Amino acid sequence: MKEIQIRDEYITLGQFLKLADCISTGGQAKFFVKEADIRVNGEAENRRGRKLVPGDQVSVEGCGQFRVTGA
Repeated sequence: MKEIQIRDEYITLGQFLKLADCISTGGQAKFFVKEADIRVNGEAENRRGRKLVPGDQVSVEGCGQFRVTGA
């Protein structure tokens, strides 16, 4: 499981996908979350604005599993 470190209180799912190298631009997030199987803490998620906080676990189909960590 890869760790993605954030400096702020939270990060949106769209921003997270870019940091995790699942997408190359932020504009791709809208389409990516509709098409890919993304799970946050085991629950399906399709909102790119979903706020992720340190401790959240994210699984992205074809990209891997990640844990959000704080600074």
